[in-house]
Amino acid sequence: MNDVIKKPVNIVDVTYARTGGSVNTDALGMREMQQRVFAKRDAQHLLVKAPPASGKSRALMFVALDKVYNQGRKKVIVAVPERSIGASFSSTELSQFGFFADWEVKPEHNLCDPGSSQGKVGAFIDFLNGPDAILICTHATLRFAFEKLAPEAFNDTVLAIDEFHHVSADIEASRLGALLRDVMNGSDVHIVAMTGSYFRGDSVPVLSAEDEARFTPVTFNYYDQLNGYEYLHSLGIGHHFYQGRYTDAIGEVLDLDKKTILHIPNVNSGESTKDKIEEVGFIIDSIGQVESTDPDTGIISIHRSDTGEILRLADLVDDTDQKKRADTLHYLSTVASKDRDAVDVILALGMAKEGFDWPFAEHALTVGYRASLTEVIQIIGRVTRDSPGKEHAQFTNLIAEPDASQAEVKVSVNNMLKAITASLLMEQVLAQNFEFKTKRTGDDEQTRPGVIKIKGFKEPSTERVKQIVETDLNDLKATILQDDTFAKAAAGSVDPETTNKVLIPKIIRERYPDLDESQVEELRQQVVVDSVIKNGEVREVGDKRFIKMSEKFVNIDDININLIDSVNPFQRAFEVISKSVTPSVLRIISDAITATRVAITEEEALAAWPKIQQWAKVNGRKPDVRSDEPTEKRYAEVLLFLQRKKQERDAAARATQMADES
Repeated sequence: MNDVIKKPVNIVDVTYARTGGSVNTDALGMREMQQRVFAKRDAQHLLVKAPPASGKSRALMFVALDKVYNQGRKKVIVAVPERSIGASFSSTELSQFGFFADWEVKPEHNLCDPGSSQGKVGAFIDFLNGPDAILICTHATLRFAFEKLAPEAFNDTVLAIDEFHHVSADIEASRLGALLRDVMNGSDVHIVAMTGSYFRGDSVPVLSAEDEARFTPVTFNYYDQLNGYEYLHSLGIGHHFYQGRYTDAIGEVLDLDKKTILHIPNVNSGESTKDKIEEVGFIIDSIGQVESTDPDTGIISIHRSDTGEILRLADLVDDTDQKKRADTLHYLSTVASKDRDAVDVILALGMAKEGFDWPFAEHALTVGYRASLTEVIQIIGRVTRDSPGKEHAQFTNLIAEPDASQAEVKVSVNNMLKAITASLLMEQVLAQNFEFKTKRTGDDEQTRPGVIKIKGFKEPSTERVKQIVETDLNDLKATILQDDTFAKAAAGSVDPETTNKVLIPKIIRERYPDLDESQVEELRQQVVVDSVIKNGEVREVGDKRFIKMSEKFVNIDDININLIDSVNPFQRAFEVISKSVTPSVLRIISDAITATRVAITEEEALAAWPKIQQWAKVNGRKPDVRSDEPTEKRYAEVLLFLQRKKQERDAAARATQMADES
């Protein structure tokens, strides 16, 4: 029977109540998230984790103005990663909504306008020595200015850093991280750090543990934000796997009736054709026939081949004409952000991610695996803004299927596994948070909504563990999922006990060396319980709730820690793959994982090769690694080992050839 190409499969489908709570304002004009931040306004160092569109920029305005008017601060400096994001902090009349002051930025203090870095550094220093209170600049301008200033120049200031995940504790690699540490240690600066990424980074944390302890965290999670919208009702995250070139498969997932941001692959990735301009041409051709290009905005009008309607496309990939792209960006930020009919599809490569505001976007279609969880959540954030007429938002990742004939099969398998486990992590970020309590004998008290009681569960016993659970749990899960071992654990190649009792504690100890063994165990249980409960299918029967664990439904009131520990919290990743790819591809994935676990030497493999050839001749087939017969299974493992070695040699030979040609 031939394999059937699978259609896109959603891993995550989350539905929200549309309570309106997160977008309604109080008597001071503050949304729910802004109220939480303002309540902590007296803290010297604030760390705000909140989703896109939750109102972080205005939250900063409220806090900063209070620090200027009521806390003795003289200056406010707002640093953003890109010039285009500076518009989020432009002058705003807050008093008309009930606040006691307005946010006023003079034109000469908006350093996000075009101009040389040298001129902006001079303007930055003039601002510090002048009478005005507020300045907006880029991270780069802040870094260049700091090279000419001593840390004490930031005395009496409020330093706000937007998209804070750009900072790194690795001060050798991150000048912004080094700047932050020097300013914190060398001045009385107040800091407001803001991020919507929810993850501090993929390998290096934003702050050292000592520096992070100096911050007061305020977290407003995705569930709070999306559940409190007026219009957006559901969110889906899915994958589509293709063979050959992605440009031939793009039409299968590009829904032209949805407002779409399409990110093509990085030119250094395996999915790229290495010609980004030609890729844009392929995508446009798959849509229809170009009618015209607006000379003022760069917007391309295309006759759709399916309906004949005009589709408006913005190309942010082609950077050969910088003025043209700047005009397109200006149009997107000033017109398209307010007029639903102004544009239908945006093509981008490295742009249109963090801080990009197109509220009408419904579908984020991303080609190629994204190694950075921060990047994934930023891209998803482009479609999770509330907008009239937008009922559903969708993120689709278009990924190459592993091909046994290609040398990079191991890379492809890892990419698939990590993309899917990252989606499962996103599911947990986007779902309702539960509070877990210990269920004791004779405890028949009715639990309040959002609380689940578990027999044998160890609750956090110290403030340190509570703080990690409340503000850092998703970061910890991200660290776990990015460990190479967890690609195998997610695919079911590591038993649940090893996953839960060995691998997870090991990563916790490495990440939090200050925790003792009892604290490690408390945190381990929190990670496993939270992952299993959120990944489990829940059904309600009457007044009882049942959760699916180990292929059977269990009454939530009867669950215990031993039962939860018997479940691989990342097993669903493999279940998702099984439903998403063809049987032959599933075999390739399984074989690639098995090959990484084979303990064998080249000498043994070469010695066994004649015997394997004879075995295959007698039996009329290759040995099967899934066989229960020990000899056949071992022969199959040797074949996988030899196949992997050949792929590695071929890849090395190609790399040498390319180096010689260059």
